[in-house]
Amino acid sequence: MSNFPRYAIYFAPAAGAALARFGAEHLGYDAWTGEDVAFPAATFGTIPDWRDLSSDPRKYGFHATLKAPFGLAEGIGESEIRIACAAFAATPRAIPMIRPIVDAISGFIAVIPADTTAELLALAADCVSAFEPFRAAMTPEDRARRNPERLPPRQVDYLDRWGYPYVMDEFRFHMTLTGRLEPERREGVLAVLRERFAALRLEWLAIDRIALFRQSDPTARFRIVDFWPLAGNSSVPS
Repeated sequence: MSNFPRYAIYFAPAAGAALARFGAEHLGYDAWTGEDVAFPAATFGTIPDWRDLSSDPRKYGFHATLKAPFGLAEGIGESEIRIACAAFAATPRAIPMIRPIVDAISGFIAVIPADTTAELLALAADCVSAFEPFRAAMTPEDRARRNPERLPPRQVDYLDRWGYPYVMDEFRFHMTLTGRLEPERREGVLAVLRERFAALRLEWLAIDRIALFRQSDPTARFRIVDFWPLAGNSSVPS
């Protein structure tokens, strides 16, 4: 299995922001504080088994993956990762802007972009490659957990090259709210979450920071270690 602690480079909304509260409340966990959060009464009252539906993403905290969880390569410590995060964030780049919506993706429900932009794909690809030197090689057990026999050849190639199959042109930005749902459950849950999300009135979202998450041991939830704003200027598209 992976060596611990494990780290990940994610996008996470700013602590205290409306989207961060929305995510923490619906997952029942705040990765900024490491504390449990009460589920929204409107959601929990409508979906009584919400705790079970949200159990898978709760372990990771509310986020969008940029560099998937990895153990550290030999000789690498957290201080080196922090330095690399600061350097990555300081590199000027176009700040991606997305129009966030709630929708189903591969059987689960998440906050996703209405449209994926070139700037977002570039940020994700840069993050994957920039932090690759810090990643320990996959163990056979780690590779088997990804069920490579079920993946198309390109994703198998990415798994073997980058330790994660959903990178580069296979990348799909998503901030997960549920585990995989059976089709008969999906529409009802989606309707509730869309209504809750609409109340935020969040028309645009700047992907303007990276956050370093750490999982201390196999039973621990991921928690935010630190974050770094990305250098660059953003503007809402017309």
